[in-house]
Amino acid sequence: MIAHKNWFLPAFFLLLFLGTAPAKAQELLTLEEAVKITLERNFDIKLFANDVQIAENNVSRGNAGMLPNVNATLTNNNTIQNSSQTRADGQVNEVSWGRGSTLNYGVGLNWTVFNGFAMFARFEQLQELQKLGEANLQQTVLTRVGDVISTYYDLVQQQLQLRAYDTAVSLSQFRVQTAKTRFEIGKAARLEVLNAQVDFNTDTTNLLRQQELYRNTQIRLNEIMAREVSTQFRVVDGITINDQLTLAQLSSLVEQQNPALKAAVLNRRVAELQARQVRASRYPTIGVNTGYSFSHNRSALGFSTLSTGNGLTYGVTAAVPIFTGFNQRRNEQNANIQINSAEIQFQQVNQNLQAQLAAAFQTYRTNLTLVRLEENNQRIARQNLDITMEKYRLGSITTMEVRDAQLNFVNSTVRYSNALYQAKIAEVSLREISGNLDL
Repeated sequence: MIAHKNWFLPAFFLLLFLGTAPAKAQELLTLEEAVKITLERNFDIKLFANDVQIAENNVSRGNAGMLPNVNATLTNNNTIQNSSQTRADGQVNEVSWGRGSTLNYGVGLNWTVFNGFAMFARFEQLQELQKLGEANLQQTVLTRVGDVISTYYDLVQQQLQLRAYDTAVSLSQFRVQTAKTRFEIGKAARLEVLNAQVDFNTDTTNLLRQQELYRNTQIRLNEIMAREVSTQFRVVDGITINDQLTLAQLSSLVEQQNPALKAAVLNRRVAELQARQVRASRYPTIGVNTGYSFSHNRSALGFSTLSTGNGLTYGVTAAVPIFTGFNQRRNEQNANIQINSAEIQFQQVNQNLQAQLAAAFQTYRTNLTLVRLEENNQRIARQNLDITMEKYRLGSITTMEVRDAQLNFVNSTVRYSNALYQAKIAEVSLREISGNLDL
């Protein structure tokens, strides 16, 4: 493991570092808390969780067509009309504004008991779609947690750089005060004061830019966590990197855990089940029906002015496809093409993930080397700055040499923190690709 903690500052810089004290009064947000808040509040995660719930609700035998449909019906029609009826013997019967009514109601059941096993394929397909939704949710969670970790450690490196820039400002301010004192007692030219003031202004500008970047990154992290974007906080001071990851182990995890690869497998299975449903159309469809009905008919004129009836009905229906304009063959061909496409997509996703993994692992190894190199450079630059400032205090070194040591310290610190961040991001990327992103 490669761990980074705050470097020790000599007593000379202790007072110069007090400018960062107000930031320490802010809330300390740990990575675990940031991830927890994200899992609870992130909008994308909530939306995909809802999709999973819908897919789970859809997994039912009724939705697959295995269960009967029962319907209750009611029909009530009324008439008011003038009627005339001539009988065979010549008698004419007439009714003015005669009232008539028809009332029918009942309960009916229709049940498809066989449709070429399409209903069973549909039920399996609904189950696979639920798993697909869960894989998509897992991918979303991985992506958003990866975003949180990356943004969080970006803040960590920026916080370290802020302290370096703050130290540079404090040193430049000390140089300005020292130059003014030397000028007042006649030991330095005014040019030294002006140069020190320019350096102080430059360092202050750099600090303000870094503070702006840090604040904007805070806003970005708050947005991912779906909380008030104006919330201010500070992060931990250390970046710990796992330098023990191996390509073989990660490649094995990709095949077992990567949600994108799982989704590709499930898409292929869904396509196969869809093809089974299409082929089922070649078989007969058999259904049964039954019901109970009541009828009540009243008329103002006729041989029968009132008739009623009630009773049970039942029957069997069967349909056998004979010719569908070659649509069945076309549908089966398209279904087989969909299976082939799903297989190609699986191979494409697998190859893409392996390529991402290989590239990320190379970046990971390179950054581990850079971390060690920049850590050594930063340590040397710090020692050089300590010695230079002591010589400057004694008046045995030029201001140009002081400025060089100062810039070397700031630049080495920025490079070191950036190397730590890049190595951590490479590690996070490897874990995200393998589907095993932990804290």
